[in-house]
Amino acid sequence: MDLAVRMEGIKKSFGANYVLKEVDFSASKGSIHALLGENGAGKSTLMNILGNVVTKDDGTVFVGETEVDYSRDVKIINENIAFIHQELSLVNDLRIYENLYLGSEIKKGPFLDKKTMSRRTQEVLSRMGVNISPNTMVSELSPSYKQITEIARAMLKDAQIIIMDEPTSSLTDVETELIFEVMRTLRNQGICLIFISHKLNEVIAICDEYTILRDGEVVATGKIEEGTTEKDLSTHMVGLEVQTEGIYRPRELGEVILEIEGMSREREYKSVNMKLHKGEVLGVTGLLGDGRTELFASVYGANFPYEGKVLVEGKEIKMRSTSTAVKNKIAYVPKNRKENGIIRDLIIKENLVLPIMQKISKFGVIKGKLRDSTTNEYVEKLDIRVSNINNLITSLSGGNQQKVVLGKALCTNPDVVILDNPTQGVDVGAKMEIYRLIISLAEQGYSFILLSNEVPELQRTCDRVYVMFEGEVRQEFSREEMTEENIMLIATGGRLEG
Repeated sequence: MDLAVRMEGIKKSFGANYVLKEVDFSASKGSIHALLGENGAGKSTLMNILGNVVTKDDGTVFVGETEVDYSRDVKIINENIAFIHQELSLVNDLRIYENLYLGSEIKKGPFLDKKTMSRRTQEVLSRMGVNISPNTMVSELSPSYKQITEIARAMLKDAQIIIMDEPTSSLTDVETELIFEVMRTLRNQGICLIFISHKLNEVIAICDEYTILRDGEVVATGKIEEGTTEKDLSTHMVGLEVQTEGIYRPRELGEVILEIEGMSREREYKSVNMKLHKGEVLGVTGLLGDGRTELFASVYGANFPYEGKVLVEGKEIKMRSTSTAVKNKIAYVPKNRKENGIIRDLIIKENLVLPIMQKISKFGVIKGKLRDSTTNEYVEKLDIRVSNINNLITSLSGGNQQKVVLGKALCTNPDVVILDNPTQGVDVGAKMEIYRLIISLAEQGYSFILLSNEVPELQRTCDRVYVMFEGEVRQEFSREEMTEENIMLIATGGRLEG
């Protein structure tokens, strides 16, 4: 296969921190190439160098047969390489074609040539095999179609190399398959896709080749062949065999601590009944439009009004606001850490104690010693790897940032913690750490509701699972029953035989 990109001897350091140490990387035309590694391994830095976002210290880069001089060959980079970041850069209040041409609009005299822009956008979407109108407002799109719009923007400039950073991190299985179909279509047209992901099952499903970085060095490269396993890849990523089994530990559960009775809200969810016991990890899963996020937003007081009842220790509580939920010892860890869980411009200790500012301040003045001692308590309790709590939150790896978000929830002293996609965007080693942490906290008496798209995640942590379909609970599974086949059958609207 002809190479789309070749990087040789790439070095990069930030001060005394050597992020990339003579890295060699290449990817072929007409292929999907996985770039893997734990958080902090150097994946993003390497791709940022390729995309001319970060300047390399040493090494050479070839795009096709052309050696790129980044001081003068900006046009080659701009025309051939597109970087689709995890945080999408779309404008919700514009149409698809307006987003694609934002900053490079076609004009006819003093006026925008909307007809031409719409037509060319339609040509790109058709080339991708996507059936959607270019005049659709981005605000009306599902997460998968927003991701497709970003890909279409790359296709519009005829990019030959598309870097996709965690493109499926917030998508359901159905949405992910839609993205995969588009990726396969582009691969068949000779385009090189570089796929950065922590979901190793997806890497095996969609990718042709892989490169694995660890501590700024390439530790493995190869083809994804029949027989390649997640275990093979994860072992290279962390430098040792990742222990994925034996995380769940059976334990005696307490009384019912939270109960949902006949809850309904417009078209979001209907007639939902659930029970959660003290010390239990309860899973809730389904596919796109299952209603679980909206349901538990209501339980947390962020989606009022609703019909039905929320009972905390047998007493009905009207969840009119999030403060009502917090007073009744319910905490929420939101999905999409970067958008909803952390404030990037604040340091670690400021992020962690945000929910309890009133408790650690007097007359508007923060009690510094109490803030620091509280932060250190949760740093130790959750084993957050941090060199200094005065560093920016962004100095931490994704897994440790997620632990800070969990610490934010726990410092409110809850009995019930709702976890919405708690391992989104973290590597396999950090995932296992978070799973063990959940089980350990459950043993201490915390109760968890885990909203997740990933069946292995549910199997490693949950005592029971509710499966939702189109806003309704369709099935409850015990641990013994929560197989991937059973869950997917119900999640797609099927029913168990007998």
